[in-house]
Amino acid sequence: MSIMGWMIASSLVASPSSGEVRTTYRSPAVPLVVHDPYMSAWSFGDDLTLDWPRHWTGKIHAMFGMIRVDGRAYRFLGPDAVDAPPMKQISCEVFPTRTLYRFTVDGVQLDLEFFAPLLPKELELLSRPCTRIAMTAVSMDGRRHRVSGYFDATAEWAVDSPDQGVTWSARDIGKLNALFVGTTSQKVLGRKGDDLRIDWGQLAVVSGDSSARGVHGHTTARDAFVRTGKLPEGADARKPRRANDDWPVLAMSFDLGTVEEKPVSRRLLIAYDDVESIEYMGDRLQGYWRKGDSSFDEMIERAWSEDAGLYERCLRFERELEADLEKLGGGPFRHLAALAYRQAIGACKIVAGRDGKAMMFSKENFSNGCIGTVDVIYPSAPVFLLLNPEMLEAQIEPVILYAESERWKHPFAPHDLGTYPLANGQVYGGGERTEENQMPVEECGNMLILACALAHATGNSQFAERHWAVLTKWADYLVSKGLDPENQLCTDDFAGHLAHNANLSLKAILGIRSYADLAERLGKRQEAEQYSTTATNMASEWMKIANDGKHTRLAFDKPGTWSQKYNLVWDRALGFNLFPESLSASEVQHYLTVMNPFGVPLDNRNTYTKLDWSVWIAALSQSRSDFDALMAPVYRFVIESPDRVPLSDWYQTTDGKVVGFRARSVVGGVFIPALMDSKLWAKWAGRKQ
Repeated sequence: MSIMGWMIASSLVASPSSGEVRTTYRSPAVPLVVHDPYMSAWSFGDDLTLDWPRHWTGKIHAMFGMIRVDGRAYRFLGPDAVDAPPMKQISCEVFPTRTLYRFTVDGVQLDLEFFAPLLPKELELLSRPCTRIAMTAVSMDGRRHRVSGYFDATAEWAVDSPDQGVTWSARDIGKLNALFVGTTSQKVLGRKGDDLRIDWGQLAVVSGDSSARGVHGHTTARDAFVRTGKLPEGADARKPRRANDDWPVLAMSFDLGTVEEKPVSRRLLIAYDDVESIEYMGDRLQGYWRKGDSSFDEMIERAWSEDAGLYERCLRFERELEADLEKLGGGPFRHLAALAYRQAIGACKIVAGRDGKAMMFSKENFSNGCIGTVDVIYPSAPVFLLLNPEMLEAQIEPVILYAESERWKHPFAPHDLGTYPLANGQVYGGGERTEENQMPVEECGNMLILACALAHATGNSQFAERHWAVLTKWADYLVSKGLDPENQLCTDDFAGHLAHNANLSLKAILGIRSYADLAERLGKRQEAEQYSTTATNMASEWMKIANDGKHTRLAFDKPGTWSQKYNLVWDRALGFNLFPESLSASEVQHYLTVMNPFGVPLDNRNTYTKLDWSVWIAALSQSRSDFDALMAPVYRFVIESPDRVPLSDWYQTTDGKVVGFRARSVVGGVFIPALMDSKLWAKWAGRKQ
């Protein structure tokens, strides 16, 4: 596909934050307030005034915004709900830590920005469930305009189902005005599952810039602002009631005064106090931001007072990261990575363990709701390995601690830790009971490769040293079972069981070589030599039994077949060189011959593909032209897919339609090309070359 082919849905705009002209691209869904699997609101379309913001599951998490210009009300956030016509949306830009919209009406320009300080090396900031929303107005016609603003968020944010009862309150946090809403039942950590939303804790809308605040029925609050530019007097006293009974909203109005050529801004915070976040092996754990007994109020006051400084730091982080990403893969790669960054973090929850150390738990969104799934951590790892390896360690250590416990009897690594948000033991397949429907080779290979990649990123192997016994057990399992895997599942379990899986065998071989590398780092030279030799011999045998002429087979016993050999990326990224470069070259050339309009199928059995693996096979390219050719249909999926949902990682290569999965952390895998550049990886991970 030509460059022009995937730029159909792009445009050139001037970035308000920097003034530079940059290309923007359509997103399948636009991240607005994205922090964790529960606090996650997106725009599922191109225009913010055509639909309500939605949770990643598709359920409405409504926000509504209006401005009055010289006495006339217009809306910029939310669909046609009152007598306020829409502003004209000019642009939408997605950055790693921000989403920025621009609107115009009656000579006034309005910038609406959603910002969270997601600086990767600062876990306290990353874990804060708080987004700043800023509204900035400026006159564009040289005239003076009287402007006021309005914002509300509904009780839908605090319930799983709109028929649940809610109650609300208003109070001050220092000099800030705050409104709260939550369920009447407050069953903390009382639900687990996939297509669920939080129904404990409280949503908060906070401002120090508001002229008025109050909780009202949605019609009462919005109509009053349209008519008068103000909120109704007092607050709605009919409480508690169901969230869908006149839809109570946390409403705030703002007087921006007389707006001329100098921009005038107002801001607010939308935050969520979930009280307790994760249960891990019976222990109820709180968000990492609470470390040191920090209260919700203290977090809010810090977020407000530190906003300007954090914003400037995030701008610097974004500019440097996006410059490197654009150099690596061009503008559309930069855009894809910006989307993936926010989504990968927002599909996880960072909590403090009993010892205060960070623990990070992913959720299998629109899959099965599992928490801490090893073969989800594996594809998501590149973004964390690149930008802060501590986040990867925080994900794999809870798995290893579970595997080291008396409860885990199997000789291979677990698949998961439970069902989100309860990480109390594996639920997939045979769980702790049997080996039925387990992923033995898959998860052992994943954990060994990740442990090695962690040591590679940080320059030390302390993590592996702490857990050497269990890593050794998994390496031995791969030596015994890995070269020619039995009829078992791999991470692509939707394709079913497969014996003699060539790509799974690749993972096993690289897992054994990873163990050898760790042994060498720890001064265990005899073990290093033994397992390195084993991996080398297995790689040589693999080249023979996988060969199918100009490419390799899906399974060793199936001539005329092929599959994506995405696991091969670690041979180059970790510097093993077990396999000749000619293998990657021949595989890439084959992929180029079997591409469909939206990408390379996962294998010859079906036309669907995986977004993460598609980027991994592109990263095997030895030229920029081959990389661009393999990535072009991936970009096309991002900007043309008819399904307007947060990035899906499982879709059809024929028409770009989503097969399943969305908003999962696995999209962190799109950062894998950066790990293929050793200097770039060292720079961002903070490791000396």
